[in-house]
Amino acid sequence: MKRGIYHKIFLTAAIAAAMVAPARRALAQDKKTSGNPVVEGWYADPEAKIFNKQYWLYPTYSAKYNEQVFMDAFSSPDLVHWTKHPHIVDTSGVKWVRRALWAPAVTEKGGKYYIFFGANDIQNNNEKGGIGVAVADNPAGPFKDYLGKPLIDQIINKAQPIDQFVFKDDNGQYYMIYGGWGQCNIVKLKDDFTGVVPFEDGVTYRKITPEGYVEGPVMFKRKGKYYFMWSEGGWTGPDYRVAYAVGDTPFGPFKRIATILKQDASIATGAGHHSVINVPGTDEWYIVYHRRPLTETDGNHRVMCIDKMYFDKDGMIQPVKITNEGVAARVLR
Repeated sequence: MKRGIYHKIFLTAAIAAAMVAPARRALAQDKKTSGNPVVEGWYADPEAKIFNKQYWLYPTYSAKYNEQVFMDAFSSPDLVHWTKHPHIVDTSGVKWVRRALWAPAVTEKGGKYYIFFGANDIQNNNEKGGIGVAVADNPAGPFKDYLGKPLIDQIINKAQPIDQFVFKDDNGQYYMIYGGWGQCNIVKLKDDFTGVVPFEDGVTYRKITPEGYVEGPVMFKRKGKYYFMWSEGGWTGPDYRVAYAVGDTPFGPFKRIATILKQDASIATGAGHHSVINVPGTDEWYIVYHRRPLTETDGNHRVMCIDKMYFDKDGMIQPVKITNEGVAARVLR
């Protein structure tokens, strides 16, 4: 008798689960906005790119330094539905990395995909680490060590070699802007990304640090102007934020204009270390960033979010409103 009852209970539970699963899938497909955070898990320092009519996010895995030995990526056709690509790069593919794998910058060149990263959190020029680069045939990896050593492994102009951002100018030249500890350098990358080359005046590491700069540089070009953005404040604190400047060249001079991303005490704190997306052929812009939920006090409890970014008639970036809703679907054509 009991066996019959248990059998019926089991069947009822199985039928209920079978009915719930499609409902959950339908609910996911019916999502109208991305929601913030856009994916589950602790992630920070997101790099946002568009490859093959897909949006891609490449974040730092937000955990204790010794646990930061891999990176995941996420792809989406519409900014709302995301697919996780786990361990696109890790210490099995880059042997000299042992900890603190940070803030990827990803670019495509010649059909190959390159991921630049900071690693090992070096504190002086005698430690092994700095900015490295790995390469893959696919934006989802797997990425393998490109040089067998760091690309930049020295502290120059007092800039810790972390938080690299790769910027391609209209003439095809690739630059890398990087730096922690309140200092920022720009370097000119070799065509094959195997090193850096001097500028015309013989300087190789040009300092472009604006007032208030702490880390997390980003650069993009809009209507002939170079927009330089960076993070300020302490990354574990509530006042982490993003400011910007505008210049006529990638080298500035850059004078701080305003803060455009910061905490909202009713939504989240520590909003910073971002990147931007421009929908090709349009003047539509998104800002992708990390922030800390109001319920969290652990410095590593950071999540990835997306909101719209707007410019005024004079080309100034308007303050970003951080939201829980995120953004509506935007399919790339």
